[in-house]
Amino acid sequence: MLLAVICVGLFKRFHLPPILAYLFAGVLAGPQLLSLFTHPEEMHLLAEIGIVFLLFSLGLEFSLPKLMAMRSLVFGVGLGQMVLTTLVFSLLPYWLLDLSMAASIVIGGAIALSSTAIVIKQVTESGIINNRRTQLAISILLFQDLAVVPFLIAIPLLSGSEDVSVVSLLAGALLKGVLVIALLLSIGKWILPWVFREVARTRTDELFVLTTILVSLLAAGLTYVSGLSMALGAFLAGMMLGESQYRYQLEADIRPFRDILMGLFFVTVGMQLDLQVLWQSGHWIIGGVLLLMAAKVVLVRLAAMFFKCDPVDAWSAGFKLCQIGEFSFVIASLATTHGVITSQQSSVLVSMGVISMALTPWLIDKSLTAAQLLVRQPHIEEDEPGSYSKELLSDHVVIAGFGRVGQSVAKMLKMEGIPFIAIDGDPVRVFESRNAGEPILFGDASQKDILLNAGLSRAKLMLVTFDQPYKAEQVIDASRQIRDNIEVMVRTKRDYQLEALYKAGASQVVPELQEGSLMLISQVLHYAGVPMSRILKRVRAERKGRYDHLHGFYPGETTQISYGTEDKLEFIHAVVLNNRAYCLGKTLEELDLQSMRVKIKGLRRAGTEVAEPDGSASLQSGDVLVIAGKPRRVERAERFLLEGG
Repeated sequence: MLLAVICVGLFKRFHLPPILAYLFAGVLAGPQLLSLFTHPEEMHLLAEIGIVFLLFSLGLEFSLPKLMAMRSLVFGVGLGQMVLTTLVFSLLPYWLLDLSMAASIVIGGAIALSSTAIVIKQVTESGIINNRRTQLAISILLFQDLAVVPFLIAIPLLSGSEDVSVVSLLAGALLKGVLVIALLLSIGKWILPWVFREVARTRTDELFVLTTILVSLLAAGLTYVSGLSMALGAFLAGMMLGESQYRYQLEADIRPFRDILMGLFFVTVGMQLDLQVLWQSGHWIIGGVLLLMAAKVVLVRLAAMFFKCDPVDAWSAGFKLCQIGEFSFVIASLATTHGVITSQQSSVLVSMGVISMALTPWLIDKSLTAAQLLVRQPHIEEDEPGSYSKELLSDHVVIAGFGRVGQSVAKMLKMEGIPFIAIDGDPVRVFESRNAGEPILFGDASQKDILLNAGLSRAKLMLVTFDQPYKAEQVIDASRQIRDNIEVMVRTKRDYQLEALYKAGASQVVPELQEGSLMLISQVLHYAGVPMSRILKRVRAERKGRYDHLHGFYPGETTQISYGTEDKLEFIHAVVLNNRAYCLGKTLEELDLQSMRVKIKGLRRAGTEVAEPDGSASLQSGDVLVIAGKPRRVERAERFLLEGG
């Protein structure tokens, strides 16, 4: 972790992606240099859980109808790419290096695979996961994950150590795979929504997070014991929940675990780099990587051409997928164990894989530009976050909390034709609102992922309607991190929370008590004959002065002061100055009550109120000084006025 923190910090300083930093940290920590872990393969299972969470998050982006709509890409372009690439890279070592057919097929299949982990992580961070080019690349990756299974079954057979027919094993694996996928889809459709609805009703964040992790791991484990990849099970579980109201909260909850374990995964990949092999055959390996990546780009383009995909999309997908994938290391390791390929050949394959992975983030960033140059269509739009989103809101209002206040605001916004999106953590309310067609997300509004999914970066206003000051401060902080200049309006019940909310970064705080009083005052003044223009002027002045004249009240016998409010309430208190009072003959300026954080509200002398007394006013016996402040400060100020320091 120390190495990762240092490396990520340094690489970010030079505007390099974190993936490269993790790979470099792995090289440093590996058996070749610092040798912190002499057996890095022991960390592989834990690191692979990072891929599980990554594919679970990816599944949330999809839905079964969406996947069915992409079937021609998955089973068309994906199959074409896998067959073409495996064929080409099996024949090359067979003819040029005179390797056995078994070794050539394993090498060809390993090279045909791409890195799901790097591609998905990079396009997610870049915000381009929903455009056509990325969807084509993801379709190919999904088929590659399925194609790993036959290789894992066939490798022991290629070694000649098994007598069972390949056809029967593949048929058995296919049958198990179909049954497991059908079981997962059934559980996802009928059981998981009910489970998360019940968990959400408990309103316990920890239970929701634990359930999310458990579901993704159970789905991954079910496919793993059935001979399929763990990533496929996690993807299917995520896909089943992708249409649910909990989608964004699930994604936000899984993200911290996903990012940490994905970092660990890339560290373990870096540990597998054999520096000795790289030193001895470096020029061949680097040359081979460049030729291999160029060939894979062309082969993806050819596979896409058969299915009449857009040329720019095809070339761009090719640049995204031209690296060697993480499952290639699994295939190479298994083939070495069964003697299909030598450890030297496996080391070369792993070295080429690590180098190609290191180049991938840069290639993904430049993929569209390179594709446009090849097709000579520079006018095509740039890859921008959300450039293909159909529901791209802008200049809208984000409402955190969809209770009575939030719903009242939403109704008025609808009347004015102002777009909005609400966020609420009550599953029943979200369910009812979604069924009624309201634009609402289930989730915790203090989490940045939820706010980003609500389009806060493009919003006009952030409105916090729930009366939980501490939670409201978290929402304000998260909003400011996403967009520093966003207007944040907060509703609160009590005026003593104003100061803390303004300090937290709120643009405007609306206390219900004061606003209710203002509305009542407006009606009273109106019926008393005060012109409406003067009433509106006074109301505006009060709001601009943050309700200065409405703060504080005279406490009574029924006034309740709790531990939580004694330092927040503001009392008004009248201090009668007797002929022995310490402050007699002194001016208000000399007394400096402001340093005691007490305000002077008024001064009465001989039954007449002195409006806004200035600092030069000298106090006399019989005066009544009206002061305001928090209870303890008012007591201290009264003692000072009567008895002195």
